[in-house]
Amino acid sequence: MGTSSSLTRIKKVLEALDRSVIGYRLEKKIVVASLLARGHVLLEGVPGIAKTTLVRALSKSLGLLGEKVTVNGVEFSGFSRIQFTPDLMPSDVTGSLVFNPRTRDFEPRLGPIFAYFVLADEINRATPRTQSALLEAMQERSVTIGNKTYFLEDRSRGKFFFVAATQNPVEQEGTYPLPEAQLDRFVTRVVMGYPESVEEEREILKLHEGRIEEPLQEVMKVADPEDVIRAQDEVVRVKVSEEVLEHVTLLTRLTRPEFLPQVGEFFELGVSPRGGIHLLKLSKAWAYLSGRGEVRKEDVNAMLFPAFNHRVVPRLEKVVEYEEEGGRFSARYRVIREGLEVVRKAVS
Repeated sequence: MGTSSSLTRIKKVLEALDRSVIGYRLEKKIVVASLLARGHVLLEGVPGIAKTTLVRALSKSLGLLGEKVTVNGVEFSGFSRIQFTPDLMPSDVTGSLVFNPRTRDFEPRLGPIFAYFVLADEINRATPRTQSALLEAMQERSVTIGNKTYFLEDRSRGKFFFVAATQNPVEQEGTYPLPEAQLDRFVTRVVMGYPESVEEEREILKLHEGRIEEPLQEVMKVADPEDVIRAQDEVVRVKVSEEVLEHVTLLTRLTRPEFLPQVGEFFELGVSPRGGIHLLKLSKAWAYLSGRGEVRKEDVNAMLFPAFNHRVVPRLEKVVEYEEEGGRFSARYRVIREGLEVVRKAVS
């Protein structure tokens, strides 16, 4: 595959992210791959590890941070942040009809979901009703207010729609965990831990030394929304051989204990067909970012954990066993990683 102008600019986006977010190279690439796969991403990690900064920097690299763009007569924000709280109503997300005393009629007031990038901060703090309003818009890419339906994406005009939701895996009091069916709407769950090394910790401090605000000043516009649309179209054209298709099929099927008994030690429930579809799309985006026009098994294996970690239900007994060994917050991820490794070896 030759390097297209869109791919060149998308790679510049990845370089721009490195200027504002130290480390997390894999996680940043997965977020961009999720965008190119036309999916939405769930960022999971403790507070203060640059989840919000990452999404803001991605928006700024496309010239959208702080911008307003009118598409088909509807005004969209470039970046919109919604702080989810227990009293947040669905209309606070999508918008509603408001009575105008001058015209004596109701008129639409569009909500913060009308944006290119939507950051749903601490999504598990809102009630299931509000969560569902967001997740429905994510799936349908449209919102109905009154009798009118508004489309959140118009590819012919360079308008895409991307949601990055965050949640804290440690704090569970007063939260409403997303049901498995709702988690399945996200193409990936990106698990962000602490910085990997002392050097990264030091670089983070140096980056913030002498600054009042977040280090987004160095992030310049390096691509356009149209580049994202073109890159998404190019990802669709990435080829998948019968061998790789079989690989994805088996990886999906063998996460289910009824088809691979030994995985039952780790999982109570395996991945649905939608999970397999998302794994395939992500693998194509990963191959594209690597400059290749055909998916390899290594691309699929690289995307296995990000695509499946929120779709399998780990066995509670195994999680408790690992918690007793001292890994309370990492026990769930450990069970999932080990279970997926059993699946991968069974397919190899």
